[in-house]
Amino acid sequence: MDPSHQPRICISLCEPTVAALEGAIAAAVRNSHLIEVRLDCLEPLELKNRAAAITKLLQEAPCESILTFRPAEEGGRRELDEAARQTFWSDAIFSSSFFDVELDLAENFQTSETSPSMPIDWSRTICSHHDFAGVPDKLDQIYSRMSRTPARVAVQAKDAIDCLPVFQLLERAREDGREMIAIAMGIAGVATRILGPSRGGFLTYASLDSETATAPGQLSVSELTDVYRLEKLDRHTQILGLVGSPVSHSLSPLIHNSAFAATGTNAVYVLFETQDIKTFIRRMIHPRTRELDWRLRGLSVTAPHKFTVMEQLDWVEPAAREIGAVNTIVVEGEALHGFNTDAPGFIKPLVQVFGDLHDARCAVIGAGGAASAVLWILKEAGAKATLFVRDAGKASALVARFGADWMPLEGARFEGFDVVINATPLGTLGQLESEAPATASQLRGARLVYDLVYNPTETKFLREAREAGCQTLGGLVMLVAQAAEQFKLWTDAAPPEGVMREAGERGLKKR
Repeated sequence: MDPSHQPRICISLCEPTVAALEGAIAAAVRNSHLIEVRLDCLEPLELKNRAAAITKLLQEAPCESILTFRPAEEGGRRELDEAARQTFWSDAIFSSSFFDVELDLAENFQTSETSPSMPIDWSRTICSHHDFAGVPDKLDQIYSRMSRTPARVAVQAKDAIDCLPVFQLLERAREDGREMIAIAMGIAGVATRILGPSRGGFLTYASLDSETATAPGQLSVSELTDVYRLEKLDRHTQILGLVGSPVSHSLSPLIHNSAFAATGTNAVYVLFETQDIKTFIRRMIHPRTRELDWRLRGLSVTAPHKFTVMEQLDWVEPAAREIGAVNTIVVEGEALHGFNTDAPGFIKPLVQVFGDLHDARCAVIGAGGAASAVLWILKEAGAKATLFVRDAGKASALVARFGADWMPLEGARFEGFDVVINATPLGTLGQLESEAPATASQLRGARLVYDLVYNPTETKFLREAREAGCQTLGGLVMLVAQAAEQFKLWTDAAPPEGVMREAGERGLKKR
């Protein structure tokens, strides 16, 4: 296992029959030079009666392979006690480039006088440990126990902060000159799958497609190569990302990474799902306190952290302070600077379609962070805004800050308004998809309806607006416009807005 020649991506294959495995290998070798064959996924009779066919298949495959026989407690598809696993590997006749054996079993083979001998080559064996409960306190001890072979550690991340010990384990292995695979599983750990190889990891695992993942948070090979450009990442790559909870639905990685690729920028944008923004910023982000040596350039911030993150920053632009929300962080030397690109991102496409907003009558539905940014920028543009909400308490706080009028949403009519803006999550893909903040009869007589929801592209609110005869504007234009403003802040370069818009449209078509 020479690190200078190691593949970066290993496609994990989990198939029930040899015939299905043959097809999967044929598909995998078009995308990678290394595959993992999960023997525990094969039906028992296929594994027992077709061992020779499996070996022949692997010998003839134009790639290297890792053989794995994983028990259920370590993420496998079978209930296998230690005796069954010992017998399997003792009798194994399979031919493979590498073998993956669990830590407990490897120790028994190496130390027990009563255990049967293991015929496979230890120099080609990866010793592995999986923990689906979380990150064990004694991770260093587990690493030390794996001293005789290359090591593979996979732990369950419940928060992006759990990536920290995994990255630190990779750094220790790099300093020790050891070959190491370290992964934090789950959406909160996805950054380790993307950044691991560039930080010394032997490889990262991928699935053939989004339907065949073999572990929580595992990305497809096309995501790793086409979106994150994993094979181009190195220790000089600038790191950016989205912090919030949840984040898995976001189009931002596709939009920003497409922009970096189009401009030849050595940067990557990843996801960080966390509930504890204070600890996350302190331990992983702030240059003066973080416990990780990486080239972090900045972050996008989404719910529920746009307000609370302000307390963790060294400087916040006046506009963001007035709005009461930060959605963009830039690392400037030893300091963190906060900005709000939602406001300019909202108004730029609106002005392009509508024109000058001075004295325009604008109805804003909602009372959250998005509504705050909208009200602030409408005030700056000289528009006359009226807030429509269900909660009078929330309305009074916002109108006092931004000098707007307010009316109850129930029974509201929007005839005579130039622009009606949905700043609520109603209509978002999922549980809220069938809802809209207003009906066609309520919207009739309004000139333009602007829905800040971008997924799905065609929301129920926009359908109601078209039925009412209104001009419409969807939320993707705002998402791209605010992302373009972020790109400028992070790179000091002109953003490729056409590329970013096409990436967003492409991402929505796949959902």
